[in-house]
This record gives sequence, C-alpha cells and structure tokens, in this order.
Amino acid sequence: MAKLLEGKAVAEEIKKKIKNQVQDLKQAPVLASILVGDNSAAAAYVKSQAKAAENLSIVYKLFQLDKDITEQVLIDLILKLNVDKAVDGIIIQMPLPAAIDYKKISQFIAPEKDIEGMHPENIGKILFGKAKLIPCTVASIMELINSGGIDLYGKEVVVVGHSEIVGKPLALLLLDKFATVTVCHIGTSKAGKLEEHVRGAEILIVAVGKAGLVKGEWIKEGAVVIDVGINRVADKIVGDVEFEAAEKRASYITPVPGGVGPLTVTMLMRNLVEAAKARQ
Repeated sequence: MAKLLEGKAVAEEIKKKIKNQVQDLKQAPVLASILVGDNSAAAAYVKSQAKAAENLSIVYKLFQLDKDITEQVLIDLILKLNVDKAVDGIIIQMPLPAAIDYKKISQFIAPEKDIEGMHPENIGKILFGKAKLIPCTVASIMELINSGGIDLYGKEVVVVGHSEIVGKPLALLLLDKFATVTVCHIGTSKAGKLEEHVRGAEILIVAVGKAGLVKGEWIKEGAVVIDVGINRVADKIVGDVEFEAAEKRASYITPVPGGVGPLTVTMLMRNLVEAAKARQ
C-alpha cells in the first residue's frame, strides 16, 4: 500500500519559512489581485488567497472589474500596477471572460511582478535553470517530490498533459534534475500509446483534468504517482488516476483532494516574497 504525499503538512513547513522571510523585509509584501466578472470558482480562489495572505502578514489588494470590460481597460490597470512601487506581485484570476485573451494579457505583467511565473521571460529562465518565479502548480509538484525524499536522477518520469501552466514547464524542471522525461498528450492517446508509456513510469505525474484517464492497473509496481487532476464526479472530487487500484501498486501517491491542491496558494505566496525580496 502506497504512502500518501499530502500537501497540507508540506505547506505548513513552507509557511513557517515565509513568515520568517516576511519579518526580515523592510515592509510587508503587497499582492495585487485582479478579478474580472463574478465567476464563483475564481471568487473562491480569491477568498483562499486573501486568507493565506492575512495569515502570513501579506497585504492583499483586490481589484474587481466588470465582466464587460475591454482588454484595453485590463491592460491599463496592469501597466499602472507595474509601475506602482508599493506593489510586489500581480495575479490575474482565471477564468477570464471569453472576449479577453489571457495569453495576450499576461504578457503585459512585468516579469519581476509575475508571481504566477507565466511570463515568457520567467518560463525562459526555467530553461536555463535560473528561475526564481516558478508556476505554482509545478512548484507544488516539485515540493511534494522533495518531501518524499524521491531522487529524480536517471528516473523514468512520465508527464501526462502538456499544458503551458503545468506539463511544459514541469518537463523542463525535471530535465534540470537529470530525470529521463516523457511527455504524453492527446496525440499519445489517439495513437493508442498512453498505457504503454504509463506502464514504464517510475514516477508518473498526471495533469489533464479527466477523471479516471489513467487506470490503476497501468501503474508500475513501486512507482510514485502524483495526480494533479481535480474532477467532480457526482458528489465526489476525484483525480485523473484511478486512486484505489493505483494505491495498491504505487510506493507513493497523492490523494485527491489533499495532495497538490493545498500547496498551490502557498507557492503563490512564496513567489510573492521572492519578488518582494528582489525589489527591496
């Protein structure tokens, strides 16, 4: 039976370090959060961010905009926050209204204030092993791997999902640790080769958002399984991996919920403090 890689305990240890770093700063870090419209999921995430910020003595400023605003109005606010010397970090809450292109908008955030780590300059720094601001979910995955004392050197790591926010930057970080990395995606599935790759994984990381995509019987005996998926099925929240069957075969596995999720807001705050330290 696999040991659980739970995010809450790891997050608590990191929060202690963040609190000490905040105390060492000349002034409290300031996070500017932009919420467009009234999406319930985004509003819930804002609430959790604000609570985390308060507990860490971080100033959380929410800028709420109407759902019918133009892209230019949002760009103008970002540019204003970029030059505001009191602001250390900027985050745009997702999802945005359909008329606004996040990929376009996010590039207007100053790289040094991009605490989600998604600006092209920050993604590029990952390639060269120089990144300070790493995408929060990716940073959470790496912290969970570290918490289990799992050595990546030379390991066969399979990443299922090649999104800009998880799969692609994660693959770069894993390569930097000298893992042997395979990235699977919809093309892999359509070619009928997903099961083959998963069965060979010593470390499996799945971030697709499709319940039960990876069958528990595919998991290699003793493998490490990190499930990033969050899916609602009836009245339950489940991951992308069939948990019960996978738990019997894996050495370590993340529960869903309770694995990667509890760490993401903490990683956001850690990035903010890194940005504040660099600015101050």
